[in-house]
Amino acid sequence: MPDATTYGLFVAAALALLLVPGPAVFYVIARGIEGGRPAGLVSCLGIEAGTLLHAAFAAVGLSAIVASSATAFAVVKWLGAAYLVYLGLRKLFGSDEGDEPVEVAREPLGRVFVQGVFVQVLNPKVALFFLAFLPQFVDPSRGPVWAQILLLGATLGAIGFFTDGLYALLGGTAGGWLKRRGTGLRRTGRYLSGSVYLALGAASAATGSGKD
Repeated sequence: MPDATTYGLFVAAALALLLVPGPAVFYVIARGIEGGRPAGLVSCLGIEAGTLLHAAFAAVGLSAIVASSATAFAVVKWLGAAYLVYLGLRKLFGSDEGDEPVEVAREPLGRVFVQGVFVQVLNPKVALFFLAFLPQFVDPSRGPVWAQILLLGATLGAIGFFTDGLYALLGGTAGGWLKRRGTGLRRTGRYLSGSVYLALGAASAATGSGKD
């Protein structure tokens, strides 16, 4: 299992990333606006179920990489750090993507949950993020990689439900205000998330040689 310091850093990094408004946040806000607090919270459950599936996929893939070559795993970590830096630069200097409001139709809660799962699972950017982010906190010498990845993924899902749930409640309570402020929130979120990605990628690159 990851040591206490590494796990604490992961929790801090995950919290910083998840608090910044992103696609999942605006999806659950839209659900909260349209269907109220219950729909927003159920959509969060769906999103985090998709997060756990991504963690399982990453656990299988990264375990296979470690089994084949420790050097290959080190390469994955370096590429992951580079990808995080790329995401940060793209967020900071790119255009305001997706400034248009997220529109969703009112649906039964069961369908809202399933759609939340698909929103997360079928997003290839989320899969790439998992392969870039989670390996930075994995140390093959401290136990099975799959177990470490599942622990980190479950932690990410739990934190994500808390942070996304706050936004879902906001969506259900202040739908009209959030609709009007959506563009400003996206722009602020773009700069904040870009800074977090850059810091995480730079820190991973700086400490990577010491971990491998």
